[in-house]
Amino acid sequence: MRPADLERLLEEVRGGDLAVPDALARLANWPGEDLGFAVVDHGRELRTGIPEVVLAEGKTREQVAVIARRIWARSRRLLVTRADAEVAAAVLEAIPGARHNPIARTVAAGPATPSGRGVVAVVCAGTGDLPVAEEAAESLAWLGEPVERVYDVGVAGLHRLAARLDTLRGARAVIVVAGMEGALPSVVAGLVDRPVIGVPTATGYGASFGGLAALLAMLNSCAAGLAVVNIDNGFGAACVARRMVTSQEPAARDGRGRRQRG
Repeated sequence: MRPADLERLLEEVRGGDLAVPDALARLANWPGEDLGFAVVDHGRELRTGIPEVVLAEGKTREQVAVIARRIWARSRRLLVTRADAEVAAAVLEAIPGARHNPIARTVAAGPATPSGRGVVAVVCAGTGDLPVAEEAAESLAWLGEPVERVYDVGVAGLHRLAARLDTLRGARAVIVVAGMEGALPSVVAGLVDRPVIGVPTATGYGASFGGLAALLAMLNSCAAGLAVVNIDNGFGAACVARRMVTSQEPAARDGRGRRQRG
C-alpha cells in the first residue's frame, strides 16, 4: 500500500464514503500478510519510500509467483530481481503484462510515476558488467527515476568516458558498475561533483576473487565521497541513488508540519 492509498482510504472514512468495517477489511492484511513461507510487507513504501521488492534467488518459482500475486493485488506495482528464465516465466504467467528484462534478470509490472527529477546516470566499465548495470537501471526506472545509460567506458580506454562527461556532470547521481580491478568509480568520482555509488561486480579473472578485489579497490578509493555497495548489488545501488536524489529536494510538509513523501 502506497502512502497515497492509505491517505485516500482515511479520507473516505472521514468523509463518510467508506464504513469503518469496510476500511478494516481492506487493512486486514496490512502491513504484513503472512503466507506461511513469507510475510509480505505491504507497508514498506509508507515507512521508507521504497516498496517491497521480491528477491527471487533462493525461492522456488511457486513461492515467487504467490508473493508476486499478493503484492500486485495490493499495490498494482511489482519488481522481482534475480529471476532466472524459469522464475520469470512463472511471474509472467501470474501477472499478465509484466515486463521481463533477461539481461537484468528482472520482472517488473505497473506504471511508475515519473519523478520529474533529473536523470540518474548508470555507468558500466564493460559489457560483462551489463547484468548488474541493467538491474540498477531497471530498478530506478521502476521507482520512477529517469535513467541515462553510459555503457562500456572502462579505464582501458578513458577517451570513451571523457566523451560522456557532460552527461555524468548533468546527472543527479551516478551509479558506476565495474569488475576486474574496479577502478572506474574512483575515476568518475574524481571528475564529477555528483554523488557517486560504486558497484563492484564478480567479473574478472582468478585474482579478482569473485569481485572481492573490485570491492576492496572501491572501498580504498582516494576519490572523496565515493559510496560503495556490495558485490553485484545493482538493486541496492538504485535504492541508494533514489534516496540521494529525493533528499536533495526541499522537504514538503503537510498542514501539521509533517514531512510528505514524494
